[in-house]
Amino acid sequence: MIRHPRLARPLLAIALGAGLAAPAMAAERELLNSSYDIARELFAAINPEFIAHWQETQGEEIAIQQSHGGSSAQARSILQGLRADVVTFNQVTDVQVLADDGLVAEDWQQALPNNASPYYSTTAFLVRKGNPKGIDGWEDLDDEGVEIVFPNPKTSGNGRYTYLAAWGFAEHQFDGDEEQIQAFMRDFLGNVVVFDTGGRGATTSFIERGIGDVLISFESEVNNIRGEYGSDDYEVIVPPVSILAEFPVAVVEENAERNGNQELARAYLEYLYAEETQRLLAGFNYRVHDEAVVEEFAEQFPETELLKVEEVFGGWDAAMETHFASGGLLDQLQRR
Repeated sequence: MIRHPRLARPLLAIALGAGLAAPAMAAERELLNSSYDIARELFAAINPEFIAHWQETQGEEIAIQQSHGGSSAQARSILQGLRADVVTFNQVTDVQVLADDGLVAEDWQQALPNNASPYYSTTAFLVRKGNPKGIDGWEDLDDEGVEIVFPNPKTSGNGRYTYLAAWGFAEHQFDGDEEQIQAFMRDFLGNVVVFDTGGRGATTSFIERGIGDVLISFESEVNNIRGEYGSDDYEVIVPPVSILAEFPVAVVEENAERNGNQELARAYLEYLYAEETQRLLAGFNYRVHDEAVVEEFAEQFPETELLKVEEVFGGWDAAMETHFASGGLLDQLQRR
């Protein structure tokens, strides 16, 4: 039986540290999952359930270690030698860079359903009690005096989704007028008061340091923050136009083979698609694909037009080259 997400929080003190952590148990094998910055609590809840499932079905005791950080930083760590068996990232390009290096199978997106994305989200806003700046959508975020916090698009998949969602809104709003789009984006980026390297750092800046009027992050994250820090103190706004944020997963084939974990790694990722795991994911405010769970949690997720990176930007490769490469549009728009 999967525990309720609120009961998973105390596991952090035991199971997770700032970087790597493992359950304190004797185990025949260990699996290492490299994941994005704000997924600590999520996998602290999933991992014990999978460990129990594997023990019950395979009769083997295992342990699961976690490595967390900005999605792109995690990918770089694997390229530099981190022996992760699986990745559970928040951006396709961070898995693809591993595939390009031969660590992940070329056809990794066909290995599992929904383009190897067992769950998804979108970008939403967290504002303080009473919404003092009257922020209702992207159109309010270029206003003078609005202070924005979100992760740096150079280091965070979370931050790249935010940037692209804002651009997609502007393209929709201004009917493709490049001058108006860039003017909006320049003012929007000019209102950012801190660019943390990852989503968890951005949350710390907004919640614990009290910086900014609005935190932009994944819908799942802002709802989890509101639930943890006080539903009376914060409000969540899901804009009517946002972006589809997929959470791709893959076996790091070279490492899993070297660690003798190929079968275990595949089973771990397949477990993310199980109905009970999908229910747990929805409990953490992620949108899922399982039809029964979607129906069960329908009222929890407001309808919003989800723009696709492939349709608006020509795919992630094009988006990375045009917007996030050195000297690209992000750098140009930030110049003063």
